[in-house]
Amino acid sequence: MSLKNKLNRLKPHLTGGNQPGKIEKPQAVPTIDVPFRERWASENIFPYYMDHDYCLIREVRYPISEKHGIYYFHDFLNAVDLWNKRQVNHPLSAQGHQPGELFFFDTETTGLGGGTGNTIFLLGYASIVGEELILRQHILPHPGAEVPLYQSFLEKVNYKTLVTYNGKSFDWPQVKTRHTLVREHVPKLPAFGHFDLFHAARRLWKHKLEKMKLAVVEKEVLGVERVNDIPGFLAPMIYFDFVESKQPEGMLGILKHNEIDILSLITLYTHLTFQICGIDEKQTRTESFEVGRWFSGLGEKREAEKVLRKLIEGSDFPSYQAKLTLALQHKKDHDWEMARKLFIDVVDSGDEKLRLEACLELAKIYEHKVKDYKRAIHYCHEAILIVTQASKLTKLNGEYSYEQLQKRSERLVRKFAKFPG
Repeated sequence: MSLKNKLNRLKPHLTGGNQPGKIEKPQAVPTIDVPFRERWASENIFPYYMDHDYCLIREVRYPISEKHGIYYFHDFLNAVDLWNKRQVNHPLSAQGHQPGELFFFDTETTGLGGGTGNTIFLLGYASIVGEELILRQHILPHPGAEVPLYQSFLEKVNYKTLVTYNGKSFDWPQVKTRHTLVREHVPKLPAFGHFDLFHAARRLWKHKLEKMKLAVVEKEVLGVERVNDIPGFLAPMIYFDFVESKQPEGMLGILKHNEIDILSLITLYTHLTFQICGIDEKQTRTESFEVGRWFSGLGEKREAEKVLRKLIEGSDFPSYQAKLTLALQHKKDHDWEMARKLFIDVVDSGDEKLRLEACLELAKIYEHKVKDYKRAIHYCHEAILIVTQASKLTKLNGEYSYEQLQKRSERLVRKFAKFPG
């Protein structure tokens, strides 16, 4: 035997560190029967094997030039860029993030309740990678396959921020619950930031939508039309039938339903960003007001005033809403004169609730700041009149109740008797 051949034979014994002593053969693919495997493969769905079990994974790729509803996927890149250019505190701000770090996530489950009795049978998510939007779905083929389901899901997760629709209350808590049952066998759940678009949609459109389901927001706001879609409430029944029959057809319909849900999250995040940042040319005055009020509630006074000032030159309902919100903001800043002027304008509105709040605030200002008890009595009596004659105001508690307003009036009359001005 030549010296070269002898050295080659000795190589495995001479290597140091953590290198293996011999070359391992590639692990053989488990011989597990996957029912209707060819049918799944025709839909780009393939098995993922682990611990003598498997789950199924589907991957779909879209160019970012694709359109879903009223936006193209590349418009989402512009939305993230907008946040990175704005120094503003907002719950939906993607400041400091790259587009690919947002993780659009949705699940399908066997029920709407919480707890360990509710099983997640589909984990779906999408994110931008280069010039593509990649969407993946991890499917539970039978209830005992949660280890490969969560292993395959978690080894792909490398994103910083979840984007969901009601996911804070439902989807992610369910993931945590189910993960607890298999946590000894799969990686830990990563720490995430979280954008829940349900709360944002409710803020902006509850005035015009009776229901805030994603399918309703899609149709009425985002211009998404579903064709031959399986209603979400049928998903558990279809899944149970799939577990029993193994037939893929019903599950393929659920996968398409879940896919549209996820794609709509991208369109919805884009639209919400354009609304909040004020670049949606079709934004209504009511939507603008809701954005301004949101900024005001967040303490972003400059942004709130910038939005609301554009609305106050008018006499429609959003104009009076904007005036009241600005007046309350000036009150917090102890700018009593500006607050007083705006509250007086709101008294002329035709809305009982707005007028009641403005009259009470004016009674307070005239009593405690201006020391004009006669004017304070006037606005207090106006508030009492609104309460007694109001047809839409119900369950008025605290300082808005008739009893409390009457006590305020009696106190003001006593003050006026001592200090008539």
